[in-house]
Amino acid sequence: MSNIRGLHCRECGREYPIAPTYFCEFCFGPLEVSYDYAAIARQLTRDRIISRPLTMWRYRELLPVASETVIEINTGFTPLVEAKNLARRLGLERLYLKNDCVNPTYSFKDRVVSVAVTKALEFGFDTIACASTGNLAMSVAAHAARAGKRAVVFIPSDLELGKIYGALVFNPLLVAIEGTYDDVNRLCSEIADSYPWAFVNINLRPYYAEGSKTLAFETAEQLGWQAPDQVVVPMASGSLFTKIWKGFNELAQIGLIPPRRPRMWGAQAAGCSPIATAYAQRTFTIRPVHPNTIAKSLAIGNPADGYYALKTMEESGGGAAAVPDEAIIEGIKLLAETEGIFAETAGGVTIAVLKHLVERGVLARDGTTVAYLTGNGLKTMEALDGQLAEPVRIRPTLAAFQAAFQARELVPA
Repeated sequence: MSNIRGLHCRECGREYPIAPTYFCEFCFGPLEVSYDYAAIARQLTRDRIISRPLTMWRYRELLPVASETVIEINTGFTPLVEAKNLARRLGLERLYLKNDCVNPTYSFKDRVVSVAVTKALEFGFDTIACASTGNLAMSVAAHAARAGKRAVVFIPSDLELGKIYGALVFNPLLVAIEGTYDDVNRLCSEIADSYPWAFVNINLRPYYAEGSKTLAFETAEQLGWQAPDQVVVPMASGSLFTKIWKGFNELAQIGLIPPRRPRMWGAQAAGCSPIATAYAQRTFTIRPVHPNTIAKSLAIGNPADGYYALKTMEESGGGAAAVPDEAIIEGIKLLAETEGIFAETAGGVTIAVLKHLVERGVLARDGTTVAYLTGNGLKTMEALDGQLAEPVRIRPTLAAFQAAFQARELVPA
């Protein structure tokens, strides 16, 4: 049985029935899922969760689905890595990395898409669609293939090849649009009004977004059923940031973790930082920008959940920061060199902002910190072009090897 009560407007509070809709007809505010938390508290215990398979669906009572059968590709329960080397480098006592680089299509988007496609089938849709900066296109195409449904995915035409091929291999209809993600999203909103398709991040957005909460659920369970003191989360639309916060709050509300909640810190690239800029200017007004950054997965110039991300920062006592592209590259390299994790440019943003916040003295050095890595570096290798040491090329002889070593000063002459 579903524990969903319905949908409600995040602005005026008006209630709506469960349906493929995403905005309030009265005030045009965004809709969000409402749950019967009293019923969930009676059903969901730590022991019940622990007895289930190690996927995101071990928390199904807190997800907006009614069917017993879900569309999933073994997503979730990704490693929470204790990053001792990186912690020492930054001067933090306890640092953990939630590594969603290892999900089936190599990003956190598998969480939200699994929920959205399951819901699309409940509503009877036969075509799954999305507007994407790359990772979502891959995940939608994979989940649609798993469900036996048609996929139509829309992307900006300048995406990294790893993400384009990573989507095309699942045989969707991929539409590359000459423009930014915001141009893609506007077009998809028009298409969603004209075609009876399940756009996971448009008409199914209230359900889709709930999948991100599982990152908080897993983090708390992996920390021994408690929330961290502070987290750093990359921000594009701002939805992931707000849903991780919601996830920790829900676990506390139903009694699975103590009521302590983390300070929420958002990370953006300086070349597309409308949320971090609004935070720095102490305003809740988001001013759209034209993206210009290597962090293409975060390049949303008009973030739909920007206002709510700022409210989350205020409520949690956190904040936001942005870093330039050079720092993003250094963040990718620092993470790889210290912890052996190759994250995409969004991960470089997270690590660079983490470093920046520590240096500013706004993160508690003796607290428990969790940084979220949302995508795999193999998808964005173009960003490292010219940024790494060249291979040492030699003839197949011992003498050539020894000469090369001496030349690189790796052994005494």
